[in-house]
Amino acid sequence: MLHAVQCARSAQPGWVGTPLKSRLKILRRFRGLAAEQAPRLAGLSSASRRRPLSEVLTAEVVPLLDAVKFLEREAPRILAPRRLGRRGRPGWLFGVKAEIRREPFGVVLVIGPSNYPLFLPAVHALQALAGGNAVVVKPGVGGGEVMRGVLDLLHHAGLDHRLIQVLPEASSGAAHAIDAGVDKVVLTGSAETGSRVLNQLAGRLIPAVMELSGCDAALVRADADLDLVVRALRFGTLLNQGATCIAPRRVFAHRSIATELEGRLAQAFAEDSVDQGEVSLKPEWAAVIREALSGGAHLVSGVLLESDGCRPPLVLAGAHPAMRLLQNDVFAPVLSIVTVADDHEAIELARQCPYALGAAIFSRNLREAEVLAGLVPAGVVVINDMIVPTADPRLPFAGRQRSGFGATRGAEGLLEMTTPKAIAVRRTTWLPHLEPAQSSDAALFENYLLAVHGTRWLARIKAGWRMLNGMGGRTRRPVLPSTASRKAAP
Repeated sequence: MLHAVQCARSAQPGWVGTPLKSRLKILRRFRGLAAEQAPRLAGLSSASRRRPLSEVLTAEVVPLLDAVKFLEREAPRILAPRRLGRRGRPGWLFGVKAEIRREPFGVVLVIGPSNYPLFLPAVHALQALAGGNAVVVKPGVGGGEVMRGVLDLLHHAGLDHRLIQVLPEASSGAAHAIDAGVDKVVLTGSAETGSRVLNQLAGRLIPAVMELSGCDAALVRADADLDLVVRALRFGTLLNQGATCIAPRRVFAHRSIATELEGRLAQAFAEDSVDQGEVSLKPEWAAVIREALSGGAHLVSGVLLESDGCRPPLVLAGAHPAMRLLQNDVFAPVLSIVTVADDHEAIELARQCPYALGAAIFSRNLREAEVLAGLVPAGVVVINDMIVPTADPRLPFAGRQRSGFGATRGAEGLLEMTTPKAIAVRRTTWLPHLEPAQSSDAALFENYLLAVHGTRWLARIKAGWRMLNGMGGRTRRPVLPSTASRKAAP
């Protein structure tokens, strides 16, 4: 791991010295090569998960290449130096020119997940490269081959092979890379994994972006199109066999349509439990599901097996938010339905979960749905759809609470791969603050504060006049001639 980090670090100064336009040309060539090799990349990604090729192409390859195109088009604007004009500059900083630049961190460690082993680590790595960083990638279990495929295409596109290193899949690889000295970490994984990595980072003061677990809410209002709701919930629950962080887990359905929705979901999922086969569950997930069933919930779809497995999807009706099932990041095709009286109750119950990654709202009244979206505790809210709109490369992806912090993707994700540097240039020679303090200075600043920040106009005008008089009477420290000029004097 030490060699990989050192190798990346040795190449990074030359990369950051490469004009952004040239860096983006390499990404453009990568995009073209990846499009030509799309079936191969999709096959490498799906090999360990046995997912349909069409699903991987649409869920991973398409959004990845769209994200690269976004970088090609928008990175110059996003990363351009921002010059600050006169507006908003305090008067006492007259003559100071200011600029904010974006600079890379150095070596970014990307810790990838196993559920989307191509899209998620690759998009973070490519944003880091666009920002001028070198990258070390620790793939999720089963993701090593596809990341090496990405690496191969980047090399063919002209990227220095030292700039991106792929580590072994074992979790210890990330820990060793952090010990070797990286400058930032971008992790996609469970809240448990995020907590463990943060503990290691804390002692080294290494910054991080954490894209962690979800337990997403779907709010179904009384006026919702139930045909659409059922199709969307079915899609979101079964996508990637339930292993999607923003899959729906908690459905808050208005009481006027809750019973009908349960019946429609049972009918829609009737054949899926056979098609999906048997899925194993972690013992702790099976435990909270059994606890919910013994606490009053009942299955309207799927079968929970004694062996801590299930025939998904599991749809539990009659659930209530106090159940541990609705407070946990169960990473499986499990859906719980909670009946609510109105929007207010739906929002209040949604807030009780410690995870706040994504949410969905279903309503025919788009204006009211958008107002409701502003109240939902989530980093991304989709109205009348499920998951797919979040793949828009312009949108950031950011969790809250136990779902993490920081942003990935979009302009915000690219900025996360850089750190700001402020540069201030003094263009005048009058620098009174460098002179010894005078007895009149306190009154001068008191009048300044009243003139600039006071609430009464007449008092502000009088204070401004006194301030100007005080500045005019402020004596300057005599400027001593330089040593050279004293020597030259007769």
